Amino acid sequence: MTSPADKTLQEFQSKFRGEVLLPGDTGYDEARTIWNAMIDRKPAVIARCTGCADVMEAVAYAQKAGLVVAMRGGGHNIAGNAVCSGGLMIDLSPMKSVRVDPVARTATVEPGATLGDFDHEAQAFALATPLGINSTTGVGGLTLGGGFGWLTRKYGMSVDNLVAAEIVTADGRRRRVSADQDPELFWAIRGGGGNFGVVTLFEFRLHPVGPEVFSGLVVYPFEQAREVLSRYREFVETLPDELSVWAVLRKAPPLPFLPEEVYGKGIVALALFGMGDAKEARKRLDPVRAFGRPYGEHLGVQPYTAWQQAFDPLLTPGARNYWKSHNFTELSDGAIDTVIEYAAKLSSPQSEIFIGLLGGQASRVPPEATAYAHRDTQFALNVHGRWEDPADDQRCIAWAREFFKATTPYAAGGVYVNFMTEEETDRIAAAYGPNYERLVRAKTKYDPENFFSLNQNIKPSNE
Repeated sequence: MTSPADKTLQEFQSKFRGEVLLPGDTGYDEARTIWNAMIDRKPAVIARCTGCADVMEAVAYAQKAGLVVAMRGGGHNIAGNAVCSGGLMIDLSPMKSVRVDPVARTATVEPGATLGDFDHEAQAFALATPLGINSTTGVGGLTLGGGFGWLTRKYGMSVDNLVAAEIVTADGRRRRVSADQDPELFWAIRGGGGNFGVVTLFEFRLHPVGPEVFSGLVVYPFEQAREVLSRYREFVETLPDELSVWAVLRKAPPLPFLPEEVYGKGIVALALFGMGDAKEARKRLDPVRAFGRPYGEHLGVQPYTAWQQAFDPLLTPGARNYWKSHNFTELSDGAIDTVIEYAAKLSSPQSEIFIGLLGGQASRVPPEATAYAHRDTQFALNVHGRWEDPADDQRCIAWAREFFKATTPYAAGGVYVNFMTEEETDRIAAAYGPNYERLVRAKTKYDPENFFSLNQNIKPSNE
């Protein structure tokens, strides 16, 4: 571990405007704690950055001290890449600024901003861009891996709406990248994760959304899962881009619109979302209510910001989480049967299997346009193991892995990089798909020493 008396550290501290934390300092343990409680790593130094200059100083210090680097934005990454052991944690969470230009319909966003921070500012002007579904997720990490959510079918992936960025590369330089400036690096960060540097500013294209949308849940008994999922599969084939329906299989949480006797029972919940005219969205989504005989429903017009926070109570920090994920171009009968089989034996009351609907505009972008390549993905399936007691680790992880293996024959072979756990190094090439070799070339050019290695790592060709 680095000593407080280390001259290199002292020089760094003298130049750094933010807070530098060492083990034992007040705030150190809080700063190293991230969303997934399975991750318990202790950096030698935590640098809580206040701006681009701090990031540049942190990169220079890590290079000089020979420290491995982790980058924390929202701290939500399932693999725990936001924090390292014995290295330098570049903590970007204090950098939360979001500035909206409602005339140009753009937003400049710092890397510590969460989806909630972003939506708060953008929705003041009834604007938004495709991001995730949990308001405490960091905008930065989500975007660098591709990024998708309720708006993706209409407006594409998060990376499709990134128009420029500022990034500090391994040589300590701050670069502005866009389609016209350093276009190859701009291409690489749109899906290549944190492999190429520390992004200190994102610039997004915005779209008119809300401030109110039609959304909500229809909840069916688990016993009707086959009928519901089969009808769901057929229904979404002709769904307009403005609409989306996701499916979740889990134990019923204590939702106020459900009878108390349903709490804790197996359910299939369909999450409905419609932008634009609420009456039209309600009309087009109404058939979902008749896919079976529901326990209950809660549908209506509500603020977009409220819908973006609707699943936050199920995704609070502090629990132990383990994910396995597949991309699907279709939901075959075999895939549906396997989902039902494993949803019948969930590893914990908090565990779930969700099916996110993509397609639409996201599938119209050529695979080579951005580093995110999986444009044929229609469904992203994530088995989300979640529990509290470390004694349950082995059992809960085994359930997720068994489910993953059982669904592999029906999957497309790719995977959404943001859903990958730390041990899935054998899937890295699959995560980047046909763009992998081009990403290797970009990595070799911009980070030939693999300085940024704590990620789903693209190794330079000289390694």
